[in-house]
Amino acid sequence: MIIGILAEDKTGLIGKDGSLPWHLPAELAHFKKTTLDDAILMGRTTFEGMNKRTLPRRTTLVLTSDSNYDPGSDEILVMNSKSQVLDWYKNQDKTLHVIGGAQVIQLFEGDIDRFYRTIIDAELEGDTYFPKNFDWTQFELVSEEAYRRDDKNMYDFVIQVLDRKK
Repeated sequence: MIIGILAEDKTGLIGKDGSLPWHLPAELAHFKKTTLDDAILMGRTTFEGMNKRTLPRRTTLVLTSDSNYDPGSDEILVMNSKSQVLDWYKNQDKTLHVIGGAQVIQLFEGDIDRFYRTIIDAELEGDTYFPKNFDWTQFELVSEEAYRRDDKNMYDFVIQVLDRKK
């Protein structure tokens, strides 16, 4: 299964200076639980926004057009095209989580079977937005869980699970 996973504020903001414009431990815990022991795919900018570090117990794929890109670790699988990613995916048994950035999620829009979409109840400042032309009508809401602001999470948010319509 190919799963898209993203978090955005009410305006569609997903990034600021190559990283997340918020800190929500409960949302990060959901991300970890959802992606653990699977594969994660991200673009070079997202990877560099994570300081080129790997996440434990996840196979990390980085998509970049730079065929000489050095990820700084032999643990990172560098892919140079969508077809290379899909070939890798078809020849192994892990779920692939497409985690960003916006261009990578849009590139795989037609391949994503399920989405985990976090919507943060805030309007924050940043520089990267989820594509407004993404066709959410391809997906149907399966479930939604609300999280309330608390001493560790400064915003309310909901996590939606959306499956591709049959």
